[in-house]
This record gives sequence, structure tokens and C-alpha cells, in this order.
Amino acid sequence: MDANPDGATLRERMRKLVPDLASQAAEAEGLRRPTDAAIRALEQADLFRMMVPRCHGGLELDLDDFVEVGLTLAEADTSLAWVSTFCIEHNWMLCQFPESFQSELYRDRSYVLAPAVINPTGGHARPEADGFRLSGRWQWGTGAMHASWAIVGGLIEGLEGPEALRFFALPMEDVRVDDTWYVDGMVATGSNDLVIEDAFVPEARTVSIREMGEGCAPGSRIHDAPLYRTPMIPILLLAASMPVIGHARSVLAGFQERLHGKGRMNLGMASERAASLMRLGRATVEQQQAELALRDVARQVMELRNRASLLDRSRWAATLTGALHQSRQLVLDVAEASGASAHFQSHPLQRAVRDANVAICHVAFDRDAHHELLGKLLLGIEVGPALI
Repeated sequence: MDANPDGATLRERMRKLVPDLASQAAEAEGLRRPTDAAIRALEQADLFRMMVPRCHGGLELDLDDFVEVGLTLAEADTSLAWVSTFCIEHNWMLCQFPESFQSELYRDRSYVLAPAVINPTGGHARPEADGFRLSGRWQWGTGAMHASWAIVGGLIEGLEGPEALRFFALPMEDVRVDDTWYVDGMVATGSNDLVIEDAFVPEARTVSIREMGEGCAPGSRIHDAPLYRTPMIPILLLAASMPVIGHARSVLAGFQERLHGKGRMNLGMASERAASLMRLGRATVEQQQAELALRDVARQVMELRNRASLLDRSRWAATLTGALHQSRQLVLDVAEASGASAHFQSHPLQRAVRDANVAICHVAFDRDAHHELLGKLLLGIEVGPALI
């Protein structure tokens, strides 16, 4: 096996893994976390090295490869893809921290598995000599169940404004994972709460949230590749979009296969045939539109990086949010057209529906908020801080 695969090779590795990973999806939902075997297979395929710089033993692949590999992996299972694409992005985040911490972290490894919770209101940090004392609770700890490190946002006591907001990196020995993940979708992500109680975090294990959000954190100066001069939120939005958009591709393929007579669909009557064929045609166009939107945003982000305006980033957020909602509706339409048998809990479409319904509730995909913000920017109206 090639020790340093390119994007095409990595995508082919994911393609070969899809059937086996899909077969583990039901087990993972029962466990409420990814299976150990699935994570091990992805590690062996070098997936989590994607966005780590070559100087740390990574592959240093850019967003176009990230999109294609992520879409392919998502065909297996939305929840597993969600954990995986975020863990890839979280390695990119760790490579934005100060150089001394990066050298420490990647001294004897080429990736880590880590949750990253960007909400800075979950915890408070008290300045101390050469670092901070950090305490708090953070929800939505995607990746926590197989992690060795964690990234959390926090507020520094005594400071106000953007300078009070920092990311803190801690080994999982300093983090308690609280078993709170009892949800009706994205069950297999294991996104439990993270609890930290008076942990000391050295200064070098922190970084400005504002700088990472603008694409000008230490990593942008340490590493030459343009990837590390990219604003954080567009990468996060891509990571969170691929699981649903990619799995919609799999749902559509299954629907088409059933219409060929290999499943439970009955196409005996002309009216039923016409209705099903129209749904298939419409869903195919919508699925292609969602993927094209995803790729187009990735292309624009790669072109502009940290030179992107607030308007550019607002367009990207609104576009990806629209593509995600379109893919979720595709999944719902296919489930509706698949008959009563699709409502058995054992049917894969049930999991696809539940996962899509929960994924679009991520704070980054607030469609009304993104449309309002875009409208304001188009009219030149002043806006405050926004998650773009």
C-alpha cells in the first residue's frame, strides 16, 4: 500500500471500504458510536492524515480532495462520515496552533483523533503563569469516543471582545466524556458532552479563535501550503455538508436499483410507473445540483482563502446550507416513495432519514439566519459577528 497516497488513491480506498462500513452502520447505531473496526479501517487507509502537513507525516491534501473522499465515504453511513470528516478537519485545526505544540503533538504520529467544540461559552479560562486554568462543559463532542486529544473553545476571564475567545487543546486524560448522547438521529456519532474540571493548559496549547476564523493563525505562517491560510468556518461547513450530501447519493442509487425490480417496488400500473420515474428523475437532478454546489464552494474557497470577503463567506454558507437541505429533502422523498416497508426500523432508509433530519440542525446550517445575513450584505447593511 502506498504510504503517501494522493487524493485519487485515497478516494479509491474509501470506495473499496464502503460495503464493509455500510454493513457496520446498524451495529454502530446500537452502540451509539462508530465501531472500533470502522475507525481502525479508516486509520489503516490513511484517511485522518489528509490535512496534516507533510512535515508532520501527513498527506497535505487540499479541499478538492477532501470533498471527493468525503462524499465517497458518506455513501456508507452518514454518522460515520460525520465523525470522520470532522476528525480530518480537527487535525487541520491542530495544525493552526503554535509551532512548539505542533512539534510535540506530531512528534511520534501523523494524525490524532480529537473532538473540537467551537462554542466558546462552554468554558472559562483563568490566566495563570504560562497558561490557563480551564473548566466547563461542552456539548456536541463529535469524535470523543475514539479520541486521544480534545479541542474546546473558551472565554478568558478578565478580557472582552474577540481577544477573550480562544481554543484550548488538552489530552483526553484531562477530559471526562459524559454519556449524554441519547438522540433520534446521528446516533452513531457518539457526540457526547465533554467536561473539564480545573485543568491546566499551557499557553502554547491555545490559539485565537478569531485568528483561526480569519485564516491567519500561527499555522498560516508556519506552513507554506495555501490550505493553512484558509478561514476555519468554510472548512467546517464542507466537513458537515459532505456526510448528508454523499449519503443522498447512496439513497438515490438504492432507489434506482429497486425501480429496476430488484426490491419491493411494484411498477405494474402505468400511473405508478410514471410517478416513480418522475421522482427518480427529479431526485437525480437535485442530487447532482447539491454535489455541484459543494464542489463549486470548495473551488471558490481554494481560490480566495483568507482574501475572501464577508460577502464571499456568506454566499458559501448560504449555498452549502441550501445544498444540505436539498439533499435532506431528497432522502425524505425517496423514503416516501419506497412504500410502507421502508418504515420498518431495520430498513436503512429509516437511519438515513433520522440522520439527515438531525444533521441539518447543526448551528452552522441555520438557513433563515444565513439568508438574512446574505441579504444584509448584498444591501450594504452593517452586520455583527456571524458563524461564516
